[in-house]
Amino acid sequence: MTSRLFQRPATSLWRVRAAWLALTLVAVLYCAHRFSGPSPLETNLLVLLPATEANPVAERAVDQLANALGDRTVFLVSSRDADHAKAAARRLGATLQESGAFASVTAELPPFDIAQIGALYAPYRFGLLTRDDRDALAHSSGGAASLRDALMQRIYNPVRGPLATQLADDPFGWLEHWLSDLPLATSNLDLEDNMLVPHRGDTTSVLVDTTLHGSAYESRVQRSVLSAVSQAQASLRSAWPDASVARAGAVFHAESARRASEREVHLIGIASACGIALLMLWVFRSPRLLLLGFLSTALGVACALALTLAVFGKLHLLTLVFGASLIGEAVDYSIQYFVVYLGAPRDWDAKRGARSVRPALSVALATSLLGYAILAWAPFPALKQIACFAMTGICVAFASVMWLLPTLLPASIRKGPKAAQRRLFARAEVLLARWQRAIGGKGSWAVAIVLVAVCAPGWLMLTSDDDIHLLIQRDPALVAQENQVRDAVGIDNTAQFFVVQGATQDSVLERAEALGAKLDALPGDQSVDGWRSVTQFVPSARRQGEDRALLARHVFADPAAMRATLLQAGFRDDVADAWIGSFAESDGHPLTVERWLAARWSRPFAHLWLGAVDANGQRGYAAIVMPRRVTPQNLPALIATAHAMEGVAFVDKAASVSKLFGEYRVDSGMWLGGALLLVLVLVIARYRLRGGIAIILPVLLAVGVTLAAFGYAHVPLNLFNCLALMLVLGVGANYAVFLREGCLRDGADLGAVWTGVLLSAATTLLSFGMLGMSAMPALKSFGVTLTLGILVAVLLAPMGMPTEGRKHA
Repeated sequence: MTSRLFQRPATSLWRVRAAWLALTLVAVLYCAHRFSGPSPLETNLLVLLPATEANPVAERAVDQLANALGDRTVFLVSSRDADHAKAAARRLGATLQESGAFASVTAELPPFDIAQIGALYAPYRFGLLTRDDRDALAHSSGGAASLRDALMQRIYNPVRGPLATQLADDPFGWLEHWLSDLPLATSNLDLEDNMLVPHRGDTTSVLVDTTLHGSAYESRVQRSVLSAVSQAQASLRSAWPDASVARAGAVFHAESARRASEREVHLIGIASACGIALLMLWVFRSPRLLLLGFLSTALGVACALALTLAVFGKLHLLTLVFGASLIGEAVDYSIQYFVVYLGAPRDWDAKRGARSVRPALSVALATSLLGYAILAWAPFPALKQIACFAMTGICVAFASVMWLLPTLLPASIRKGPKAAQRRLFARAEVLLARWQRAIGGKGSWAVAIVLVAVCAPGWLMLTSDDDIHLLIQRDPALVAQENQVRDAVGIDNTAQFFVVQGATQDSVLERAEALGAKLDALPGDQSVDGWRSVTQFVPSARRQGEDRALLARHVFADPAAMRATLLQAGFRDDVADAWIGSFAESDGHPLTVERWLAARWSRPFAHLWLGAVDANGQRGYAAIVMPRRVTPQNLPALIATAHAMEGVAFVDKAASVSKLFGEYRVDSGMWLGGALLLVLVLVIARYRLRGGIAIILPVLLAVGVTLAAFGYAHVPLNLFNCLALMLVLGVGANYAVFLREGCLRDGADLGAVWTGVLLSAATTLLSFGMLGMSAMPALKSFGVTLTLGILVAVLLAPMGMPTEGRKHA
């Protein structure tokens, strides 16, 4: 009988341990499985951005442009010696191709029959007129004489472009003019020795274009590309020391962001873990308790990592870095448990001890979850991931303290605090009593009034900054190289553009043509210096029909007179008859976008056509029109132009996200107020009205002091500062809760409780404070705000203690 009584508790202990071991194995094995294959780390900075456009087609356009450029990398090999630049470019191309890191490498252009371009347009040549030719025909007053002059100029003009047409097929040069106006390449590039060469002053550069084997955001692709590029550049430096290489491509930014985040994870994780370990060893003087505390935290982090990967599929770098700082908060629950454990009498029971701290830890967990839940409501995918990670981590850490740690504390070490700890707790109790007398009780309201008076000028000095770059920070060296490539090559603007929609393909083309005409008419500083559109390659059917009708009226209305003009200019009879007959024989069917897209040479421009789209349940078509120059001076005119035209929208992703930042920053004030009321209701339900207000007051003042500090320091507020205040509310309220619960517990050592509160705050400050040194602006804003807010909250936490002693809450 007696053996059974002893056997049941032992069996129960092992069941609890086995359950936690099984959970740990599942989480760890799942994470190992995910990291053993393609890396689940998400390095695409664009996925951080929410859908900001009311029109889903505009979001699709943003994605299409990103995808069109995401798998390409461009290298610019430059030297003051043209021969060296070209030789170095050939070597770079060959080395990159041999590395196997790229799907294709183009340093020298393959043979291309440029006549293919003319062959596409030749059957439709009577519907293709440039604006100048159209205006010349429409406003011609000389009739046959004007045509004769144009014909003579065509015959005797010695200057011909690369897309020259045969005189017999295009006697007036209208098709040749059309082909010459095609935006096939930027004006900065020349074709020399089958290489694309931009010249800038006395420097010659050569373009080397590559495509990747996979996504630029896959770690495997990044590592192989960086290794190949490093080896190729080393080879160039030894052979041509005067040659330099600039590079541009999403893969380099993604790899830089991944490397920086991994460095920060190691720095924050290792530094905070070491600091927390030293603090816990100094207070607890027990390696066993240290290991148990880190076990609880490790369980939380492992389960958080596994669940986040399972829910989101990918783990963003922002989440990974933030997760490294979660150590300081997740360890709080075990710290509070150990403090009660050490301050208890020798006959203390681990399970009863867990039950005694459960109210305090439950309230603390609820307030923290509330703060993170606010993050989950924000529209930013990374913030939702952070919320999921953090909420899972602290819930598992809490559960492990409640149910696992009591099974791992053997009776043999429950001997009460050591002499050094008793002295520490005694000093802490004296310090707490003095500090509580200074700021607690009725004096707390005087302290609050003084703080409000001091903070008020700082609040009035607050400013805001909602720039998107607060979220995304790119390597300055890479940005400089990218700008060098962009300036040399003349890459079109891809950040701001128009989306044109219509019910049919032709309605889209007509609206794009009308938009292009309006852009061309913008004066002075409002000018965009040209634009890119599919209509430059494929005019609308109506435009082609109008051009054909114009030719029919002014050129082919009198076939005999036209024949005489051609014969007089020296054309043979059969050539003149064939050209005149070709107009009559052409069926007038227009060139279509599909026909143009089928040509291989159209691929570099295919992103301008979005094709069939589904917007608000209605099927239609859409295209992109890209202005070459967007400045603060012409931006209002571009937006006004889009608003004035049906089916046209101006897309500025950066401005849209910045605007959303501002809107949510303003809304966050209401979120904070709502969260404050919820926390107040929660603590009032536990501690009654007076106790609830006493607990809320310190954290409310902490928020106020933090905001005032930003005002005095002239640091603009952004959305991430405001969201961090939610966590200041959720985490900062815990310290007042721990102190008040210590007063409610029978036999609790308030010196030990205050020591635990200070230790919890120190670990949290250590981990979140490390975020303040992050290179990611969003995390830096989080870290600085949390550090300041939590520091003030813990200093003011004694305000939440009851003034009547332990008997009253």
